[in-house]
Amino acid sequence: MLIGVVGKPSSGKSTFFSAATMVDVGIANYPFTTIDPNKGIGFVRVECIDREFGVQCNPKHGYCKNGTRFVPVELIDVAGLVPGASTGKGRGNAFLSDLSRADALIHVVDASGSTNEKGEPVAAGSHDPSRDILFLEEEIGLWIFGIVQKNWQKISKMPYDSKQKLLESFSQSLSGLNVHENQIEETLKNTGLLEKKLQQWNDGDKKNFAFELRRVSKPIVIAANKCDMPSAKNNIEKLKKEFSQSLVVACSGFAELALKKAAKQGLIDYVPGDNKFVKKGELSEKQAEVLDAVQKMVLDGFGSTGIQEILEKTVFDWLKYIAVFPAGVHKLEDAEGNVLPDVFLMPPNTTALDFAFKLHTTMGEGFIRAIDVKTKKMVGKDHILKHRDAIEIVFKG
Repeated sequence: MLIGVVGKPSSGKSTFFSAATMVDVGIANYPFTTIDPNKGIGFVRVECIDREFGVQCNPKHGYCKNGTRFVPVELIDVAGLVPGASTGKGRGNAFLSDLSRADALIHVVDASGSTNEKGEPVAAGSHDPSRDILFLEEEIGLWIFGIVQKNWQKISKMPYDSKQKLLESFSQSLSGLNVHENQIEETLKNTGLLEKKLQQWNDGDKKNFAFELRRVSKPIVIAANKCDMPSAKNNIEKLKKEFSQSLVVACSGFAELALKKAAKQGLIDYVPGDNKFVKKGELSEKQAEVLDAVQKMVLDGFGSTGIQEILEKTVFDWLKYIAVFPAGVHKLEDAEGNVLPDVFLMPPNTTALDFAFKLHTTMGEGFIRAIDVKTKKMVGKDHILKHRDAIEIVFKG
């Protein structure tokens, strides 16, 4: 899974990314600090299944703390986008292309209203952040529209005599966008274009298709960042009302980064997503002042820094992914003795056969049956898996 982190320059996007991944990136209050995309790993929390089996897990990836499994998710932070990005302004086309593999986008918005549409500093509260949301959705939609237009001759001239051939035609022609046939089908249905001959599509049809394809294949959630600033609170409430069909989460990348750095230095105990921390080391006057402000203005006011919350809501609520543990009925360890070493994030409606292929092509091709390790019941290849299932794959190969 790949989540893209997007936003205009100086929205706090790189601070958000660094807070989520602890990757040290360029952070400054001027446009285009980020040029090349930054890549890193964030984590989402899943209740571990080890206690149900009376064991202690040993994750190969991520970690487990007090029965909570922190499962890795890949994040990519692209340079700030400005109005006109879809036409190449500010190297926008190159930056947008970096997002082509993303399954979802987190739009980091300066909820304090202290930067204009170009990312330049203005008086706090003087810029309306809702304008940033509208322009970015427009630019990404126009970018996809441009790709559709560029490939339209190839799309419309490919022979097809069935819906499946039509979907394959779109999928092959738009392969660079990492869209799936089921997403294309949903887009065609939602726009009422499924039954319309491609030769009859006008530019309006193509644009509607492109914008809906963006919504279906690259959903955008909104990180209302800089919630630690006084001018942000009213704006956040406004954004939640104005964009009620979207997910809007109050965030403070600054607060999360401060907490994680203090925890790394051994100054505090802090679990990402918690609404408090425990002081354990000797703090300087400045450190104590910053952490006390984080507790009062962010953790007490919003319940958390929002960074962990938006990652998890993106994965589990918006994309509706599930976590599945590979395991054995008689053995929970791998060859190296690691207990429940792996967990995979899988899309909704994942079948036992889909999971087998995820584990290894040989397991999918040689699939015989699967076993629900918790219930010890055998299930077939079309069995739909659930969140926190433990599955054994029986295969020949």
